[in-house]
Amino acid sequence: MRARTGWPVALLVLAGCATARVAPPPAPVRLGAEERGQASWYGEPFHGRRTSSGETFNMYQLTAAHRTLPMGTRVLVTHLGNGRSVEVRINDRGPFLGGRIIDVSYAAAQRLGALGAGIFPVRLRVVALPDGAREPPGPHAEPARVRPAARPDTAPLR
Repeated sequence: MRARTGWPVALLVLAGCATARVAPPPAPVRLGAEERGQASWYGEPFHGRRTSSGETFNMYQLTAAHRTLPMGTRVLVTHLGNGRSVEVRINDRGPFLGGRIIDVSYAAAQRLGALGAGIFPVRLRVVALPDGAREPPGPHAEPARVRPAARPDTAPLR
């Protein structure tokens, strides 16, 4: 009789030891950080579903899933096969399939020219952090437009 009561207890102890598959916590990230690897895209089957950030996934927005980057991080994704780039915002976790570093939305894949490919080579570069800090513009960026100052001989009307 004693052996029979031990099984349920042992089963409960073992069940408590089971591990769930959970995404790692967001890693510290710096502007300009780069990563290379394989990307994939996701669309219609997930359209309208809730993402890990709590947002509703919209396949027509420029968003992406990454395993460790903080939610809200903006990443420039460059398709290494054709040179096209697009800036996406991280709002989901994943991908959890072999060797992929990012899942981009349908809209992002379309801009990258990657809809025909299931998996494609990419380079990621962090261009903005969730707190709003942005990477400085590159050497070929358009200069900021400056308004000329008022002439000193003109005073405002009172």
